[in-house]
Amino acid sequence: MHLHEALDSISEIRSRIAAAQTFRGYRALTTAATALAALATGLLQPLLATTPQSFILLWSTTAILCLALTITEILLRFRCAPDHQKHLTLLAAEQFLPAILAGALFTFAFLDFLPTLLWLLPPLWMLLFSLGLFASVRLLPRLTFAVAAFYLIAALLTLLSGPADALSPWFMGATFTIGQSAMALILYLRLEKSHA
Repeated sequence: MHLHEALDSISEIRSRIAAAQTFRGYRALTTAATALAALATGLLQPLLATTPQSFILLWSTTAILCLALTITEILLRFRCAPDHQKHLTLLAAEQFLPAILAGALFTFAFLDFLPTLLWLLPPLWMLLFSLGLFASVRLLPRLTFAVAAFYLIAALLTLLSGPADALSPWFMGATFTIGQSAMALILYLRLEKSHA
C-alpha cells in the first residue's frame, strides 16, 4: 500500500514540475488572430499579389504583423510574470528565434539574388516554422509536436507541387490557417482552460 502511495506522490510531483516548466506566454486568442490573418491574406492574395515579388511582400507583411502581435502579448505578460515564467519566456525566445531569423535572411536573399526561385520560399517558411515549433515542443503542450509535423508535411507537399502551385494562396493560406487554428485550440484546451 505504501508503495502505491509513494508512486502516486512521485507522479503528482512530476506533473507539477512539468506544469511549472510549461511556457504560458503564447495565448490561444493571439494565436487564433494569426490564423485569421493567414486566412484573410490567402483570400486577399488574388487581388493584392499578382507577381511572385508581391506574393512574398504580402506574406512577409502578414508574418511581421503576426510576429509583432505575438511579441506584444508576450511582453505584456512578461512584466507581471513570476520569475520562473520569465526564465521560460527567454528560453522560448531562444528556441524559436533562429527559425525567425533564418526565414528573414532567406527571404532577403531570395528577393535580391534568386528572384527566379521565389516559389521555394513558401515551403521554406513552412519548414522553418515547423523547426521552430519542434525546438519549442518541450516547453509547450505535447500536441504541439503534431502541429509541427503538420507544417513539415505541408512544406514537403508545397515543395513537391512545383513552381506553378507553390505561390497559390491555398498552400500558404490553408497551411497557416489550419496550423495556427490547431495551435490556438491546443493552447486553450491544455493551458488556459485547464489552468483556469
